[in-house]
Amino acid sequence: MVRMRRDLEDDYLHPAEEASNFNESRYYNFFDQKLNMGGWVRMGNRPNEGYAEMTVCLYLPDGSVGFMFKRPKIEGHTEHNAGGLRFEVIKPYEEHQISYDGKVCLLERPKEMADPRTAFQNNPHVPCTLALNLKNVGPAWGGEPEWEEGEDKPDLDPEKMFARGHTEQHMSSAGTITVGDQTFQLSDALGLRDHSWGPRFWQNIWWYRWLTVNLGPKLGFALTISGREDDPDARAAHGFLYDVERYGDDRSVPIRKVELSSDYDPEWYPTANRVIVTTDDHVYEVKGDVWSNIPLRNRREDMVTRITEGMTHWSYGDLQGAGLSEYLDQIIEDTPVGTNVGI
Repeated sequence: MVRMRRDLEDDYLHPAEEASNFNESRYYNFFDQKLNMGGWVRMGNRPNEGYAEMTVCLYLPDGSVGFMFKRPKIEGHTEHNAGGLRFEVIKPYEEHQISYDGKVCLLERPKEMADPRTAFQNNPHVPCTLALNLKNVGPAWGGEPEWEEGEDKPDLDPEKMFARGHTEQHMSSAGTITVGDQTFQLSDALGLRDHSWGPRFWQNIWWYRWLTVNLGPKLGFALTISGREDDPDARAAHGFLYDVERYGDDRSVPIRKVELSSDYDPEWYPTANRVIVTTDDHVYEVKGDVWSNIPLRNRREDMVTRITEGMTHWSYGDLQGAGLSEYLDQIIEDTPVGTNVGI
């Protein structure tokens, strides 16, 4: 079995590697059910290419989305701080901070971001600030794999990698967000953070479905299902779950099996999810209503990658919560490849 290293130092930045496509990214999502608003922010440093990928995405109560994406220039790899967005690790795996001071494009119809140039030109840009303090809800999961001499390793060609190290952790956010003349005071906004490092091209995964689920401070999970171009029937599913009532508040458990079915609209945007998650000793059947969806895209050479980011209301019995349904697909003949695999 592959061992995973996760030291306190791994919550900070790692030294930049020689691979031209080295990336180190942090991502945070959050949702305040009392306000019926949430969002996510991401920054991926690509120091050998001289820029960062910076994104702010806020889902507002009226269904509109405040969105900004930039590739600000950076020199070196010493902090996540570019384009007005800044992430700080206050205490590893326990407390982080997010700040942003800039603008967002205010989209009454978020799907217009399928054509970003037109969307940015035809929609208003308004001032936006974020000041959030995040504290852990449950332990971190993941790390960086380590192999013994003689063990089989996967293909570590940087041109084929998506990430090498990866951690996730459920978090609670509190603070203030302003979008134009609207101010939102978040309190106990539950969400999840993601930290990845190593070489990455967005085109190196054929498709995936990444679900982040918070059902209150005592139950949540995150999972990924992915597929391969060379074997259309192949599936890989993994993730983790914390359930304080069942397992205690000091550990998460691995997800052993996932069954996912999704409903789509005519443009292949997910509208609803039904997911059955199995651990070693329990089965969770959870339903998701994707109430706001925004499409993003990444291009490299002749490939177009679409990533739909759907803020999702989740329900499990009497529990209600929120999270994200992130669907990545390579676009082949105008069709997202993962929509043909029955999930």
